[in-house]
Amino acid sequence: MRTLLITGPGGSGRTTVAAATAQRAAAAGARTLVLGADRTDTLGAALGVRTGPAPVSVAPRLTAWRPDAAAGFRDDLAGFQDRAATVLDLLGASRLDPEEVTPLPGAEELTLLRALRDAALAEAHDLLVVDLPPAPQALALLALPEELRRYLRRLLPPERQAARALRPLLGRLAGVPMPAEWLYETTARWDTELAAVEAVLADRGTAVRLVAEPGPAGADAIRDARLGLALRALPVESLVANRVLPEDAADGGRLDRLVAQQRKTLEEWGAAARPVAHLGHDPRGADDLAALAAPPVNPAASPVEWPVADRLARDGVLVWRLPLPGAVRDELDLVRRGDELVVTAGPFRRIVTLPSVLRRCTVDGAALRDDELCVRFAPDPGLWPKTP
Repeated sequence: MRTLLITGPGGSGRTTVAAATAQRAAAAGARTLVLGADRTDTLGAALGVRTGPAPVSVAPRLTAWRPDAAAGFRDDLAGFQDRAATVLDLLGASRLDPEEVTPLPGAEELTLLRALRDAALAEAHDLLVVDLPPAPQALALLALPEELRRYLRRLLPPERQAARALRPLLGRLAGVPMPAEWLYETTARWDTELAAVEAVLADRGTAVRLVAEPGPAGADAIRDARLGLALRALPVESLVANRVLPEDAADGGRLDRLVAQQRKTLEEWGAAARPVAHLGHDPRGADDLAALAAPPVNPAASPVEWPVADRLARDGVLVWRLPLPGAVRDELDLVRRGDELVVTAGPFRRIVTLPSVLRRCTVDGAALRDDELCVRFAPDPGLWPKTP
């Protein structure tokens, strides 16, 4: 199954493009699920069908789903209270009733990630189209599984979890339950769930479709989004230039400047941009979505590779090549921390685990050339295998 994540700057029409993309794929024969996460039913408004917590059939081979973050949060909290009953009793805490629970900030994002995982694992569709939040929030959302797993590993390393086998024995000896047992079990379950989401995002069939109105603001937003996605090694499947005005819209009036801005940005984006015309009204329903003529899913979208080039014989170094389109030299920063490399590019940061061969090396320098960050590593004599 392919997964197409759709995002762009706020107000760019990304939800409409997600609906049009899903409708076109279904019409071409692909069993398609379009997944949304907005609290209001913007996805249903575009499709012309109300969407909600239960998947709904929109057209032949097209299903829409907008999971309920509030219900998911209540279920999670109820499960947490059941599993932590011993701890809560020891602390004298009173439980929350389901009717008094409202979702906390971030509940929508976690609900969307869980739905993404469940839809991918179900393998009931050929294409999963995901209407993500606006680009800045989407980038933070896509980073969440990897970052949360890293936090869990630092706070409760896997090797320490082996001690949980002793908890029942210690509890009997002490005469009181040992609260840490449920913590280890909860951590292991969270790690498994996050790993499943991370696997979907890292799958070779997952790519991102960017949506923006051509113009200075859209160009800036797309530049940042490309950089943030590259740092996450997520490929861009296509760039949709949305709401493009026709040439004859320039009639000597106020629209002239807007048309000129759009044409200038489209020239800068070049063949990478797929224009979608402005209909003159908000698209609603199947006929309007078909009139948009959203581009089909690009089957040639390829994963982002971070290869290690062996230049030991020539230069005595290994070079880790990280493609970072749009990166600026003065806004780059690298910090080596044990077996990890902290990479900062503009407003984005990622902590990545070094490939095994580079863990036995020291950082020898870095350079940004042609939108690619090349980090040089020199073998550490104390760790590198000796040549007989």
